[in-house]
Formats: sequence, C-alpha cells, structure tokens
Amino acid sequence: MAKVELKQPIVQEISEQIKDAQSVVLVDYRGLTVEEDTQLRKQLREAGIIYKVYKNTLMNFAFKGTDCESMSSLLEGPSAIAVSKEDATAPARILAKFAKEAPALEMKAGVVEGTFYDQDGIKVIANIPSRDELLAKLFGSLQSPITNLARVLNQIAEQGGGAADAAVEAAPAEEAPAEEAPAAEA
Repeated sequence: MAKVELKQPIVQEISEQIKDAQSVVLVDYRGLTVEEDTQLRKQLREAGIIYKVYKNTLMNFAFKGTDCESMSSLLEGPSAIAVSKEDATAPARILAKFAKEAPALEMKAGVVEGTFYDQDGIKVIANIPSRDELLAKLFGSLQSPITNLARVLNQIAEQGGGAADAAVEAAPAEEAPAEEAPAAEA
C-alpha cells in the first residue's frame, strides 16, 4: 500500500471536521508538559471541542479550498487544531484562558464563522462571551424592567391599598360637580 493511500483517510478526517465548523483555531503546543496537555484536552473535550495534532502537510491538503486555507502559511512547527461545531468562540476562549496558566501554549490564528483572524484577532475573539452568556444577559436586561414594575405595583398594593382607593374615589367626586354645574345653568 502506498503512503498516499495511508494518508488520504487522515486528510479526509480533517476535512470532515472543519467542513461545518463554527470555528477552527490553530495552536502551537510546543513546550507543554504531558500533564498540561492532558488538562487542556480534558477542558476542550468537556466543551465539545475536537482537539487533535496532525502533520502540517496533511492539514495543508485538508485546508485547500476551504475557509481555513488562509491558515496554511502558518503551518510551521508543531501544530494542533481545536474545532468547534457549536460555539464559535469556545475554542479561542478556552485556549486563551489555558494559555494564561501555561504560557508555552500559543494561538497562531483561527477561522471563526468563515472569517480569518490572525493571532491578535483570535485573542480578541477569546474575550467575547459565549452565545449562552450573551442570551442570559439579554434576557436579564429585558426582564429587569418588568420585575421592577411588578415590585413597585406590589409595594403600592401592600402599602396603601387605601391610598389607591382614595385616589379612585376622589376622581369621581371631582367629576360629579362638573356634571351638576351644567344642569344648574339650564
């Protein structure tokens, strides 16, 4: 069996992983200890992110004709890819957080939702909260005014149900003289 035939399934595997990916982040893992690498893989796996080390030439073949092709020029030295099909910012967030603990890990670049980001750009992407966090903040900000209104109405009802009744009774009393005045003139 020729070497090309052995490598073709690996190229196909990489292509399948990046085909429908929300984001792909290319990292240089040189200098990580086995313990650090194991910890990183565990964190990524728990977040549903595929993290694998491949030969640069195989990634280069798989990247051709895809959004990831712009990362081909960065395939030098030991490289791994982190691929997420669900959360576009998760790989960058987790890798950036881990890189603070293990400075040997270096993010080279990434493709997020079809757009190429260099090393600085991918660090900016890492600061974006996840979709779930953003939705929670949105719903919290939408719910806040409603909750405040409910509290105010509840306090009015508890404090002065009588005060509210007096206001309602005062309004018809003011209207009654207005109705009598035109009748007196006639």
